[in-house]
Amino acid sequence: MKLKKLAQMIALIGVVGPAIAQDVQADKPMQRVEITGSSIKRINVEGALPVQTITTDQLDKQGITNAEQLMQLISANGNGADNMTSGNNVFGADADRVSGGASFASLRGLGPSATLVLLNGRRVAGYGLSGKSVDLNTIPMSAIARVEVLKDGASAIYGTDAVGGVINFILKTNYEGLDANITGNFTEHGGGAQRRLSLIAGKGNLDTDHFNVMATITHDKNERLDSSQRAFANGFQPGRGLSPDTTGTPAANQLTGAGSALGTGFKMPGDPNTYLQAGLLSLQGKCDSVEGMSQYQTNLWKDVTSPLRSTYSCAYDYGGDYVMQLPTERTNGVARATYQINPDHRVYAEAVLAHTNSLSILTPVQISASFASGNAYPVNGPYYQDLSAYIPTFDKTKPILYKWRGWPLGDRTQKNVTDTARLLLAAEGTIASKWDYKLGLSHNQSRSTTDLVDGYAFTKPFYAVLGSGVVNVFSPPSAGQSQAAMDALEATKFYGRLQHGQTTLTQLDGSVSGQIFDLPAGAVSGAVGVDLRRESYQFAQDVDATTILLAPGNANQSRVSRNIKAVYAEMIIPVIKNLELQLAIRRDDYSVIGATTNPKAAFSYRPTNWLMLRGSANKGFLAPSFVQLYSGRLDQELPNGIIDPVGCPTHPGDPRFCAIERLNYFSGGNPGLRPETSKQGSLGFIVEPSNNFSVSVDYWAVNIKDRILNRTPQVILANAAQLSEYIVRDANGVIDYVNAGWINAAGLKTRGADVGLRGRGNLPGGYKWNASLDGTWTQSYQFAEFEGQPYKEYVGNFYTRDLYLRWKHNATFTVAKGDWSAMLSNLYRNGYMDQVPNAGKGTPPAGFNPRVASYTTWGLSGTYTGLKSTTITVGIQNLFDRDPPFTAHNVDEVVGAGWDPRVGNPRGRSLSFDVKYKFF
Repeated sequence: MKLKKLAQMIALIGVVGPAIAQDVQADKPMQRVEITGSSIKRINVEGALPVQTITTDQLDKQGITNAEQLMQLISANGNGADNMTSGNNVFGADADRVSGGASFASLRGLGPSATLVLLNGRRVAGYGLSGKSVDLNTIPMSAIARVEVLKDGASAIYGTDAVGGVINFILKTNYEGLDANITGNFTEHGGGAQRRLSLIAGKGNLDTDHFNVMATITHDKNERLDSSQRAFANGFQPGRGLSPDTTGTPAANQLTGAGSALGTGFKMPGDPNTYLQAGLLSLQGKCDSVEGMSQYQTNLWKDVTSPLRSTYSCAYDYGGDYVMQLPTERTNGVARATYQINPDHRVYAEAVLAHTNSLSILTPVQISASFASGNAYPVNGPYYQDLSAYIPTFDKTKPILYKWRGWPLGDRTQKNVTDTARLLLAAEGTIASKWDYKLGLSHNQSRSTTDLVDGYAFTKPFYAVLGSGVVNVFSPPSAGQSQAAMDALEATKFYGRLQHGQTTLTQLDGSVSGQIFDLPAGAVSGAVGVDLRRESYQFAQDVDATTILLAPGNANQSRVSRNIKAVYAEMIIPVIKNLELQLAIRRDDYSVIGATTNPKAAFSYRPTNWLMLRGSANKGFLAPSFVQLYSGRLDQELPNGIIDPVGCPTHPGDPRFCAIERLNYFSGGNPGLRPETSKQGSLGFIVEPSNNFSVSVDYWAVNIKDRILNRTPQVILANAAQLSEYIVRDANGVIDYVNAGWINAAGLKTRGADVGLRGRGNLPGGYKWNASLDGTWTQSYQFAEFEGQPYKEYVGNFYTRDLYLRWKHNATFTVAKGDWSAMLSNLYRNGYMDQVPNAGKGTPPAGFNPRVASYTTWGLSGTYTGLKSTTITVGIQNLFDRDPPFTAHNVDEVVGAGWDPRVGNPRGRSLSFDVKYKFF
C-alpha cells in the first residue's frame, strides 16, 4: 500500500486498550507497559476500550480450574454449543469444528472463529481437527498471571478472528522460588470430581542476576458425570411438554413394511385406524418396566402425515442418557528463560506444551431394520416376537422389521487426544531511551487424533449378525444377551484410529513504538509493526468411516497452507487537554483470499476528574478457514422430481424444469469464499465519584456482512431468487448443477451494553471490602439465513445453536482482615422463551410453560494465609444447590434432557479447596 494512502487512513482511525503489564512495585516509578489491543507502551490507565481483567486470585476463590469454566465469568461470552458437554452432539452444518473433546470461546455470541485467543499477546495454533479456533483446553491455566478480555473488535491490530473481541492469557514471568499447588472440587451428589496438581519453579532476578529461568507443570483430571446421577436430567416429563421422540428403544419396537410380519400397516380389534409401529411392552402397558423407556406420547409428537404412527410404541429417553461432564485429563507445561543484556535490552525463549486426553461418550447406535440391509429378524430366530395375540393381522411367517437401540455394543466412545506446542524466541527493550521495540519468532503446532474405543461396528458384518437372529433385540438390558450373541457382536466391532488432523502456525512479528513529537496538549506517540505468518492444515481419515456404523466421517484434506503479510500503525494524539484520540490501521494480505485494510478510531475525554467519556469505531474481517475453503467437494445427486422454482412457472409441464431427474449438486469447501466483514463500535462512560467507587457503561454495536454458512441444495433451490449465484444454468436456462456447502450467505447485527461496577471501602473492626459486577445486556441479535431474507430477532428466544440472553452478570463481594478473607460470588443468566414441543404440531399439555426460568447460583469461599508459606482456600460452589432451569427443547437439536448445558451447570453444590505452599 502506498505511504500516502497509509498516512491518510491513520489520520481517520485508532485504537487503545487497558494495560496488561506486571504489577509495579510501590517503591518504583510508574512504568510504561504494553496495552492489550495496542503496541504502544504507556502508563497503565483506564483507556478508550472496555476491558475485563480476571486475576488468578478470583479464579482460585471461585473454584475455576480450566479455561472453559473461565468463560462462565465473562458476561460478554455467548451461550453456545462451544463447551465439551454441548460438543457431545451435532449442532448443525454451520459449526466450523469437530465436536470431540474441544472447548471454545465465543465473544458476543459471534462464534468461536470470531474470537481471537492470544497467549502473551501472540497467536496460538487452532484446534488440530478443525483447523480453526483455539481449543481452550490447551491453555496452561496454572501458569496464568491474569486474563484480559478486550470487548471490542481489534482487526486493526491483530487481523482476522478479532471481530467479537480478544481474550489474552498472560503468563507469569520472572518468577523466583518453588511453589506447589493442589486443587480439588467434589460434588455433593456424586460424579464429576475435578483435581489439579501443579508445580512452578524459578531462579534468578533480572535486575540483580540479569537472568531468570522458570518452569511450571500441571496435571488436571476431571471425572465423568452421567445424566443418571442428576434427577433434573429427565427427558420424560410429559406434563411439562417434554417426552422422547424416538422409538429406537433398548427393547425393540416392531415396524411395518411390505413383506414384514406387520405388513404395510395394521388395525386393532374394533378400531378402524391404521397404525405403523408396535411394541410388546406398549401393548402390555409395561413400557416403564425398562429403565429409560416410557409410553410414546402421541399427543405431543403428533405426525401430521401419520398422526397414529407410534400409538402402540415405547419411547426411549436417550437425552437423559448423555454424559454431562466428559472424563478428561490434561498435562500442561511452560518453560521460559530470560537474559537481560542490560537494563534496556532482554532476550528470552519460551516453550508451551499441552497434552489433552478426553472421551466423548454417546448413546448406543440406533438401528432401523430393513430388508435391503439384511438385518430383519428372521422367522426361525430363537427370539422371534409373536404379536398375533394383540394384532390379528400379524403374520408370523414373515420376518420382523424393528427399531432398536443397540445396547450390547456399548456406548459409542471416542478417545480424543490433542498435543500442542509453541516455541518462541523473542527480544524486547528500549533504543536510545526513547523507542520501545519487540521482536519474536514462534512456531505453533496442534495435532489431534480420534480413536474409536467402544460402541462402533463394521456395518455389513454387524447387520449380518442381527439378521442371523442370534441377538435378542427384543430383550431389555437387564436380561442380558447370550454369550454366543456377545461373541458374534464383538467380532464385528471396530477399535482403533479413526482420524487425525494438524494445524501449524509460524509467525514473525515485530513492532517499534515511542513518542514522535510534542503538541500543546502533550506528546504524540506512535507505533509501527509487521506480522508475517504461515498457516497450514491437514486432515485424514485413517479408516473408511463409511464402513463403520454411525462413525463420524469427514473428507480427507491434504496439507494446505497460506501466507499472511501484514503491516500496521498506531498513533495516540492528545488533541486538547483531557481529550485523547487513538488511531490504528492494518493491512493484511493473504496469499489465497487477497488483501484487506481495516481501520480503527477511538477517543477518551475527561471533562472532569470524575467522568470519562469514551468510544470507538472500527472495521474488521474474518478470513474463511481451511475447512470452509478446501474441505472435499463432493459430487452428489438429488432425488428425481426436483422442481425449478424459477424455471417451472415459465415452462409449465416441461420436465427439464418441473420434474428434474438426477440433478447434480456439490457440497463442501468453496475456494471462492470472501472474508466476512464487520463494522462495529462502542460509546460509553466511566463515572468515578471517588477513588473507592466507579461505574462504567459501554454501548456496543456489531454489523457483519457476507457471513460464511453451510447451506444444503434444498435451501438454495427453495430460495433460488436470492441465491441464484449458486445455481448454475446452461444456455437454455436449465439447471446444470447446484453449488451447495459453504457460501457467503447473509448478514448479522447485534447491539447491547456492558456494565461494570467497582467498589471498595472499610468496615468497622478493621475489615476491608471489595465488590465488583460485570454484566452484559443484549438489546438485539438479528440475522438472516441468506441474503434477501428478513432479519429475525433471537434475543430471549430459543435457538438451536446459541442462546442470546437479555442479561447476564458475574458479581463478587470480598471482605478481608489480616490473614483472613471471604468471597461471596453470584452468577446470573436471564430466562428466555422455550422451544415449542414438536413445533406446535402436537398438543402441548396444560402444564407447559413457554418460558425457561432464569438461572442464578451463589458461591462462598474463605482464604487463610496465616500458616507459614501456605495459602488455603476452601469454597462452596452453587451454595443453594440450584438445578439448571427446566426446558422442553428437543434433544435431537440440543443436547440435554430437561436442561440446557449452554446455560446451566449440572454439577450442583460442590466443595472446592485450593492449597498453595511456597518451599522457598
